[in-house]
Formats: sequence, C-alpha cells, structure tokens
Amino acid sequence: MKEQCMLDIAKSRFTTKHYTGEKIPREDLDAILEILRLSPSSVNSQPWHFFVASSDAARAKIAPAFADFNQARVTLASDVIVFAVKTGLDETHLRRVHEKELADGRFAGIENQPNLDAGRRHFVGLHSDTLEHAIAWETQQTYIALGFAMYAAAGMGIHSTCLEGADFEKLDEILGLREKGLKSVVALSLGRGKPDDSNAARPKSRLTPEEVASVID
Repeated sequence: MKEQCMLDIAKSRFTTKHYTGEKIPREDLDAILEILRLSPSSVNSQPWHFFVASSDAARAKIAPAFADFNQARVTLASDVIVFAVKTGLDETHLRRVHEKELADGRFAGIENQPNLDAGRRHFVGLHSDTLEHAIAWETQQTYIALGFAMYAAAGMGIHSTCLEGADFEKLDEILGLREKGLKSVVALSLGRGKPDDSNAARPKSRLTPEEVASVID
C-alpha cells in the first residue's frame, strides 16, 4: 500500500551524522531540486532561492560559515543546498509570480484574475509590516520546502542532514546574498552516510500520538 510505504519512509529516515564523501547521481540531485521548486508556499509566494554546492571547491567555500561540529557534514557530503529567502517580496517578484501563473494557465476560465493577484498581495502585506516579520514568514514557507526535500531524499535512499548550526550572516557574506536581496536561513546536506553512522542504529524516539495530536470536539 502506498500509505504504508510513506509511513515506512518516515519511520526509517534519520539525521545522518557522518558522510562517506560518495557522490549521489546527478539525476537524483536534479529530482530533489525539482521537488524543491514544486513545493507549496502560502499564496504561492515562492519566496525562496536555493544555492547548490556540489563541487569540493564550492563546499569548501561555504564551510567556514558552519560550526565545527558541522564541518564534515559539509565537506564530506555529496551536495549541500543553502536555502535563502528574499529580504521582502517586492513588486518585481510578485509580478513575476503572477505572470508565470497566467502563462502556465493556472487561472484559465477564471474571470477575476486581478482579484487573485490582489489577494496574494494582501496576504503578503499582512506579513510585511517589518523586515523581520517578512523574513520570519518567508522562512516558514521555506521550511515547508525543506521538509519536502528531506522526505523525498529518504524515499530515494539518500541520506540528509538539516544544518542550522551556522553563522548565516557569514554565509550571506560568502555568497554575496545581501547584494542579491537574499538571506540564508538553513542548509541541507545530501549524500551517503557511513554504514556505522551512530544515528542509524538508534531507535527513533518521539512523544506518543496522544501527546502530540488531539481531536477537536
């Protein structure tokens, strides 16, 4: 059953601590990048940009921004994806999203297309009263994409590690993100974990279903 297969992926996935340095197939990386592109976001805002460090030189370039305990998870991974958000969704971005929706036929047969664009702008505006609020909201959308990527990678037999232990200001500087109107918020290592990875053998530990979910009467 498909449902059981999806549950098995969730049960078997673990955060990889030690990588072998082995490369994953390029087509697998491309598939994960396409899954990132297709990830959902509030009002289809797509506030993200993904930077991929695949070569040894590229991973070495970004490694100084990461904490000591994450160094090998950058240098020995096959690929590292840096997730960045826009420092505010400006007119150019909002217009581009709407134009792409029209070109893709998303609103074919719908007469009130301007209202749909206005609705998105309204919701974006609700979260743009300050730059900090805007970045926080955009980061929430980007973590949806992060979850999609980690789950997809696990389903493809690829190990991954969510990397939050980093100096993101330094990472922004290394990648020149400020000049691009972007800010890094998280990164993801992809690759092949060592067979003796300590995390692989540990049983998964989560709170009980009753502790994390309740039915609303």
